Amino acid sequence: MPGSGWFRQWFQVSALYVGTVIGAGFASGQEIMQFFIIFGEKGLWGVTMATLLFGVLGFLLMAFTTAVRCSSYMELLPLLMGHRLARLVDWLSLAMLPGGLVVMLAGSGALFHEQFGLPTEAGTLLAGLITSLVILGGLEGVLLSNMILVPVKVCIIALVCLLAVIHHGGWPEITQAGQPLTGTDRHWLWSSVLYVSYNMVVPLAVLSSLGRRVDQRPGALGGLTGGIALGTTAVLVTLAGLIFYPQITHYQVPLLCIAGCLGEGWRHGLGILIWLAILTTAIADAHGFASRLAPGGGMTYRLVGLGTILISLPLARMDFTRLVQLLYPLFGYAGLMIMAGLLITPFRLKLILRDWK
Repeated sequence: MPGSGWFRQWFQVSALYVGTVIGAGFASGQEIMQFFIIFGEKGLWGVTMATLLFGVLGFLLMAFTTAVRCSSYMELLPLLMGHRLARLVDWLSLAMLPGGLVVMLAGSGALFHEQFGLPTEAGTLLAGLITSLVILGGLEGVLLSNMILVPVKVCIIALVCLLAVIHHGGWPEITQAGQPLTGTDRHWLWSSVLYVSYNMVVPLAVLSSLGRRVDQRPGALGGLTGGIALGTTAVLVTLAGLIFYPQITHYQVPLLCIAGCLGEGWRHGLGILIWLAILTTAIADAHGFASRLAPGGGMTYRLVGLGTILISLPLARMDFTRLVQLLYPLFGYAGLMIMAGLLITPFRLKLILRDWK
């Protein structure tokens, strides 16, 4: 029987995987609406496909990471895609990880101003301060913060969606939606692939730092269950969103529309949820960047992490929407290369599973 150390490693990997993906876009419902809900019933097929991809990619990433015992994604990328493509993805990641941190800090400021009526600077500084404290705790601090915050995020999102569906009286009418609900030109299957691909850049950077810390079996299973948990949460948001379509299209935060039927308290609670999602993603971005430049951890890791946060704070005064439009397409291109590299790893199962016991 697995001991408490086995369970802790499994849970750490699962929580860290979920925490890096459920950011502001996911927790607001906006990502799920744009990638799945707009396709009607076929959006459920798409989110099911995304669930499978998240699970398989998480399993392969952690199986490979623990097999080669790497401590940063740059030790892993050449094995996945060769040295030339690895250098390209590395340069993109070196730009995108601090860029993503800037986006999260800006998002925290925007949320404090729009949702709570507080100064933008207060939200930016508070997110920066908490992220700094976590980075000072090293990898253990990153893992602990996700073990605490991620279950809270997932439970609140799931509870809001389930209660809204029950309050609405169920979801039988969604099966009538056989065509895309808007004039989108994308196919539901391609939309699913794109969604997973652009969400794999930060998990690769973060999870690859665990190669020397966790054993292969709990690590790989943690990647699998973390991916399934991500997909299951996305399925719940998609189901609830389809019931409240098209009202939710008038909201920048579609889950606010869904939570609105439950009362004003749920709306405020959702604002806190989105902020927690921003915070865990900011921590993941800072950790991924610091572990790339200082894979050995220690004081160098902490100095790089703190320096990145300090530089990001003034940049976070830029327009939040513009930052998202500029940086997120780059995540998609890099993610496609990462996903392709991971999907060919089963052809090297002898290496990947050499430590599986």
